[in-house]
Amino acid sequence: MAAKPTTRRPLSTSSSFSCFVLFLCLVSLLLLALLFSAARPSVGSRYDDPLGEPTRDKNRQPCNYSDGAWVLDQDPVALRYDHTCKEIFKGWNCIASGKHNGRDLLRWRWQPSRCGFPRLDPLRFLRRFRNTNIGFVGDSLNRNMYVSLVCMLRSVSKGVRKWRPAGADRGFTFLDYNLTVAYHRTNLLVRYGRWSASDNGGALELLGIKQGYRVDVDVPEHTWAEAPSFHHILIFNTGHWWWAPSKFDPEQSPMLFFEKGLPVLPPVTPEIGIDLALKHMISYAERRAAKGARTFFRTQSPRHFEGGDWNQGGSCRRREPLLSHEVEELFSVEKNATNAEVRVINQHLYKALQRSSFQVLDITRMSEFRADAHPSTTGRKKHEDCMHWCLPGLTDTWNDVLMAALEDSTS
Repeated sequence: MAAKPTTRRPLSTSSSFSCFVLFLCLVSLLLLALLFSAARPSVGSRYDDPLGEPTRDKNRQPCNYSDGAWVLDQDPVALRYDHTCKEIFKGWNCIASGKHNGRDLLRWRWQPSRCGFPRLDPLRFLRRFRNTNIGFVGDSLNRNMYVSLVCMLRSVSKGVRKWRPAGADRGFTFLDYNLTVAYHRTNLLVRYGRWSASDNGGALELLGIKQGYRVDVDVPEHTWAEAPSFHHILIFNTGHWWWAPSKFDPEQSPMLFFEKGLPVLPPVTPEIGIDLALKHMISYAERRAAKGARTFFRTQSPRHFEGGDWNQGGSCRRREPLLSHEVEELFSVEKNATNAEVRVINQHLYKALQRSSFQVLDITRMSEFRADAHPSTTGRKKHEDCMHWCLPGLTDTWNDVLMAALEDSTS
């Protein structure tokens, strides 16, 4: 008997429409999933917000940027700003001043040993730190770093307001981003000024001291006292002026330390005075810091005087970075090298910062190699300038370290 053929009954119009709607829903969900997958960054991507701002891999350990070497780039370097930036102090503008290696300085790139080290992108920096106040607090070496950052940012954003926020020596607000960058000048961080013996006598007068500089180790200098409550990011430094015999002559004009308004007795040396000042100023900055503020302390910037100190005919006329053994010859504490000051001061800094909330911005080791990067004879000073840095130049790399540290601290 022949099998009865199977008859397919046609779907009703309503059933067909329901299937079609279900099909469209499935296709729509699939398309949305594909779009979401394409928009979402892959593991390890450096971008995870709408502005494309750089962030760090959450599983990545912070890098030791101070461990590395200088590499000479053979290709032309893309400048983030040039010698025409008006904020560059004339004595630091090595290209405009005709320093023999002024342009060659920019071909040297710092390469950490165990990680990548992207350069600070000025436009991305402005976007990333919109509505942020950044303050550099310290001596002229921190101004060196401040000028570098300002010149980078001004190269991509022309709308600025020039002013002096919170007692600053100078500052700019980048109006399109409401980002303020300011420099607060202070040599010792603490208040100091001329002191002369009183006719009425006193504890110091009884010791036969007739004049000097009063240094209040627990009172911040007024130029930055309001900075911690104003800025969201702060970069501090101090060091060179604590070992400045031309200013604080131990015999003719010694540093006389005061605490709670009274002289520290018996009188102490600058080696002890800097410890007292750092203890009080770190505590002051922590107490006054705005909520969520990030505070950094930059390590000491090295000098590179060869053949004598600054007032003994010392010079810095190298054309390339130093080799490792040459670095040790210039900076060895054990051998009391001419420039050993940098490592001595760092010992005081690290000791003071041990239990603080500050993050150390270590630029010393990378900078010790760069004897070639000072203004030298083009610094327009009586003596060769082997302390400050050419701009553009090394302090651009310091700001790269700052940017990397800010990224690491938010990962």
